[in-house]
Amino acid sequence: MRLVRDDGRTEQVIATEVETADSFLSQARGLMFRRSIPDEYALVFRFDEAASRDVHMVFVPFPLDVLWLRDDEVQRKERLSAWTGLAEAEADRLIELPAGSADAVSVGDEVRLER
Repeated sequence: MRLVRDDGRTEQVIATEVETADSFLSQARGLMFRRSIPDEYALVFRFDEAASRDVHMVFVPFPLDVLWLRDDEVQRKERLSAWTGLAEAEADRLIELPAGSADAVSVGDEVRLER
């Protein structure tokens, strides 16, 4: 799987090592307790419906770029600092990436998961 950003003019692959967090336990754990993640990595949280989704950085020792999506459209983008970052937005999909991976992503872009 890979994660692709589409701004309507160009497409860009932003991650090639994609893991999904579909169970309650995998979603609750997220990236906590990991020492690092690869540069081409993304953790995708899929939900049945859009709702307020928060992300905390407790026990995450490295910064992340986080995308909140609704129907594949980016609603919010935030860089969260290690250990102390916290943010929330409405989404039906949430994506966590290494800091810097989402620099080219803007609110309104489409981000989709491809096989």
